[in-house]
Amino acid sequence: MDGLGRRVLVAAFDGWNDAGEAASSAITQLREGGSYETVFSVDPELYFDYQYTRPHIAADGDGRRALRWPEATLLRPAQATRGTQLWLLTGVEPARAWQAFSSEFIDVALREDITGFVAIGSMMSDVPHTRPISVFSGSDNENLRTALELERSTYEGPVGILSVLGDAAERAGIPTASLWASVPHYVAGHTPSPKATLALLDRLEDLTGASVPRGDLATEAAAWEASIDAAAADDEEMTEYIHQLERTRDTWDSPEASGDAIAQEFERYLRRTDGKPGDGPSKPGRDDPRR
Repeated sequence: MDGLGRRVLVAAFDGWNDAGEAASSAITQLREGGSYETVFSVDPELYFDYQYTRPHIAADGDGRRALRWPEATLLRPAQATRGTQLWLLTGVEPARAWQAFSSEFIDVALREDITGFVAIGSMMSDVPHTRPISVFSGSDNENLRTALELERSTYEGPVGILSVLGDAAERAGIPTASLWASVPHYVAGHTPSPKATLALLDRLEDLTGASVPRGDLATEAAAWEASIDAAAADDEEMTEYIHQLERTRDTWDSPEASGDAIAQEFERYLRRTDGKPGDGPSKPGRDDPRR
């Protein structure tokens, strides 16, 4: 646990990094399971395109209609406790000025004496809903990879705001890790995906040593899986496709899986997706198109 220290900033954003709302729901669970206070929020005029991320109007507690603007906010635990504590960074992915956006939050993180940064995201993937959700745990920090037995991503391509924040944190001397859950692409529209949220929180607790609340996620995850089972039962094509994904996943997970078998599965995947990296990972949870 020493790799990330005892003041760990956990970041997740609505938008491109949040398939099945798994990552943003994880932050919501952390926030609702503890007591937090706002440290800093950006000026929405600087970073958001209101035609893309529109403000909402709703009734407040007194019944008066009020506008709610897009936001990105850093929160800290309201009370200091022993052990690892989690700061939270959450909101909407900005539409512009990502470097300035990241600099603002990293400056605040340094003032808060943050010792580690964990970006959490979720992506649509060629994985079955019936198997445990795969979570890629990686870092570009060599010392952190060694200390926490993390992987190093080899992905090259477009990235989201989490990658920009992670790069800024590393350059500021804050060790950075990332957690990415693979959400079955054929159910990603059935949001949220509590099974993926639960997997992210489980891995976050392992990584940081912090006590992480789960609420009713286990029950919600079981109900989510059962609802997809019921939908698939009435669709032979979907059922066969899920069985195909199960066979592929079991091949990857089997201890006797050879390099040739892995290569064959990868080739089959490329044929299905025409080699487009954004269509899903070749191996569940590893080749994330958004890191």
